[in-house]
Amino acid sequence: MIKIMFVCLGNICRSPMAEFLMKDYVLKNGKEKDFYISSSATSTYEIGSPVHYGTKKILDRLNIDCSKKRAVQLTKSDYENYNLFIGMDDRNVSSMLRIFGGDKDNKVKLLLDYSPNSRNVLDPYYTGDFDSTYNDIIEGIKYLYKSLT
Repeated sequence: MIKIMFVCLGNICRSPMAEFLMKDYVLKNGKEKDFYISSSATSTYEIGSPVHYGTKKILDRLNIDCSKKRAVQLTKSDYENYNLFIGMDDRNVSSMLRIFGGDKDNKVKLLLDYSPNSRNVLDPYYTGDFDSTYNDIIEGIKYLYKSLT
C-alpha cells in the first residue's frame, strides 16, 4: 500500500483539496485499496478547522464529501508512517524538511514536480482563485498517479 500525505500551510485549502481529489481519482481507477491518502499542515494556524468554503464548494460540485475533515498538523513521527509527502509549494517542502529534520529516504516532493510544467500550486487563501488551484492540483495528481502505477 502506498501511503501519501499532502501538505500545505494550514490544511484547509490546497492539501485537503489534493487529498480528496486523489482519493476520488484512485477510486475511479479501481485502485483505492492500493492507497492510503491523507493531508496535514505545517503550521498550527487552522488546527481543528473544517475545509475552507472555497475548497468545499469545488469538492461539492464534484460530489466529493469532505465534511468530516479537520485540519491537523504534520508531526516528525509521520515520516515513518508514510511513503510520500507531497508539498503544495516550496515553502511547504522547506517546512517539512525542518519538521522531519531532513529527508533521509527521499520522501518529500513538490506536487507539480511530477508535471512537465514544474511550479508551486497557487494558494487560493490569498487569491480567492480556487479554480486555478483545482487545475494545478488535478494536473499534479494525474502525473503523480501515473508515476506510482
